[in-house]
Amino acid sequence: MKKIYLLIALLSIICAAGCVGDILEITDDPASSSDSGSSGDGQPDGSISEVDFNGEVTVTYSSDGASVSGTSDQFSVASDGGSVVITYTGSENILYILTGESANGSFKLYSEARQAVRLSSLNLTNRDGAAINIQSGRLTYMEVTGSNSLSDSGSAQYPTDGEDCKGVLFSEGSLLFSGSGSLTVNCQNSAGKSGIVSDDHIAFSDSPSITVTAGSAAGHGVKANDYVQISGGNLDITARAAMKKGITSDDYVLVEGGSTTINISGGVAYDSEDAEYKGTAGIKADNYFKMTGGVVTITNSGTGGKGVRAGSETYSGTGKAGVISDSSISGGTLTITTTGSESNDVSSKGIKIGWSVGSENRVTANDGGITISGGKVVVSSSKSEAFEVKDTFNMTGGEVYASSSADDAINSTGNMNISGGYIYAFSSRNDALDANGNLTLSGGYVMAISTAGGAEVAIDCAEQKTLTIGSGVTMVAYPSLEQGASMKQTCYTMSCTAGSWNALHNGSSYIAAFKVPSGISSVVVSAPSLKSGYKGVSVGSSTYCSGVWATDGIGGGTSTSLSEYSGGGGFGPGGGPGGGGHWH
Repeated sequence: MKKIYLLIALLSIICAAGCVGDILEITDDPASSSDSGSSGDGQPDGSISEVDFNGEVTVTYSSDGASVSGTSDQFSVASDGGSVVITYTGSENILYILTGESANGSFKLYSEARQAVRLSSLNLTNRDGAAINIQSGRLTYMEVTGSNSLSDSGSAQYPTDGEDCKGVLFSEGSLLFSGSGSLTVNCQNSAGKSGIVSDDHIAFSDSPSITVTAGSAAGHGVKANDYVQISGGNLDITARAAMKKGITSDDYVLVEGGSTTINISGGVAYDSEDAEYKGTAGIKADNYFKMTGGVVTITNSGTGGKGVRAGSETYSGTGKAGVISDSSISGGTLTITTTGSESNDVSSKGIKIGWSVGSENRVTANDGGITISGGKVVVSSSKSEAFEVKDTFNMTGGEVYASSSADDAINSTGNMNISGGYIYAFSSRNDALDANGNLTLSGGYVMAISTAGGAEVAIDCAEQKTLTIGSGVTMVAYPSLEQGASMKQTCYTMSCTAGSWNALHNGSSYIAAFKVPSGISSVVVSAPSLKSGYKGVSVGSSTYCSGVWATDGIGGGTSTSLSEYSGGGGFGPGGGPGGGGHWH
C-alpha cells in the first residue's frame, strides 16, 4: 500500500492586493499503511510550497441579493437573488472572498483550479440545501476571518440534479481550514445531510473556532471520505441524530493539536443499506485513530453510543487480519464519558478498537489493536466497557484512567501488555483488566480494582493463557489475581486505608503512593525490591490517573506489614476471605 500523507501546515497569509503567498507542507505519516493517492488537488504527494493565488473574486451578500466583483471572461456567473453560481474555466489559482448576510442565499463553485475561500464576516442561510457547495475535486483552502455562520433549514431537501452534495459546507475536494475567526455551522435538515463534508480529506490548522450543530434528523458533524486531521483550532461539535457521528472518516482520524469537544445524544437505528443496526460515536475512523497532542473531550449519552470507534468491518472487508492499522495515543488529553445502554445488540463503549474477522460462530482473527505511549486518557462508561480492543492492548507510557460500572474496565480479545506508564482500571460489575490472550505486566504503575464480588477478579486472562507479573511492575490489585499467575516478582497482601494515601517502600525510600475506593481495606501489591507498606502518607502536588497514583514528595505515614500472597483464594468484599482467583 502507498503511504498516506498528512497536512501539517495550512494557508497562513492572504494578501488583500490579490496575491497570496502561503506554504503548504505535506509530510509522511509513518503510522499509516493505507493508500490515499494524491491529495485530490492534482499535485503529486510530497511537499508543496509558494502556492500563488493570481486573482480575487468577491461575493457580497445582502438583503437585496448578492453582487460579484473581480471576474473576467474566464468566469461565468449566475445569480438568482442570494444564490450565486460561479464557473471558472481558467487554470490560475483564485481567492474567493465571501462576505455579507443573506437569509436565503448560497455559493456554488465549479472549477478545475486550486482555490481559496475566505469567509469574511459571512452569515449565509440556504433554506433549500448547502450554503457553500464546491463542485471541484481540487484542494480548497478555507480561511476563517471575523464572525461567520452557515446554515440550512429543517425543510432543506438538498436537490442535487445528479450532483453529489452531502452537507451545509460541502466540497468534492479536500478542505483545509485555517485563520483565527469563528464559524458556526447549523445543520437542521431532515434529509440526513451533515455539517462539514469533503469527498477527500479535511484538515484543521491555525486557530479558527468552529462550531457544528447537527439536528436530530440530520447527519454527522464532520465527515471525510479519506481522513480527518486536527492540528489546531477549537472544534465544538454536537450531533443528535441516531447512528450519526461527531467526526467520521472512511480512513483514519489524526489529532495533533487544538481543542475538540464533541457531544452526541442520538441512539441506535437500522441501516437499510448495510442491513444492520448501528449506533453513534464521537469519533469514528474506519481504519485507525491516532492522537499525538491536543485536547479531545467526548460525551455520548445515546444508546449503543461510543466515544471513539476505530477499525471497522467495512475497512477490513477482505476478511483478512492485518488490514486495519493499529491505533495509537502518544500525547494530548483524551476524555470520554458514555452513559448509553445496549440496544438491538449494539453496545456502547468508551473506546472500541478493531473488528473480529470471520463469521459470528467462527472468528478467524482479530484485527486492530492500540498502543498507548504517552498523553492522558480518561474513560468513564456507566453501562459498558471503558475499553474494548479486538487485538492487542499495549501500554508503554502515559496515563490511563478507565472506569466501568457495567462490565470490564479494559478488555482485549488478544494479548494485553503493560510495560510503562500509569494505569487505573476500575469495575464494579466485572474484571478490571481482562485479556482473552496472555496478559503481561512488566513495568509501569498498575492499579486494578474490581468491586463486583463473586468470581470476578482484578486481573484476568483466558483459560490456557498466562497472566505474568513481571519484574519491574508496581502493582496494586483488589480483590485478587487470576489463579495460576506466573509471578516473576513476589506479590504480597497489604492492609490499606480507603480514600487516603497508602504507600509502598523498598527499605530506603518510597516507591509509590496510591488511593483505593471506599470499602477496601486490603489489597494485593507488588513492586521491585518491595519491603513494607505505609498508611496515611502525604504526597506532593504531582499525581496521576485522576489522583490515585503518586511517585514524588511522599512522606510520613505509619508502617504496615506485608504477607506473601499465595495466589489462591484472594479476598472477598471488604478485604476478608472468600472470592478470589479462579480458573476459567
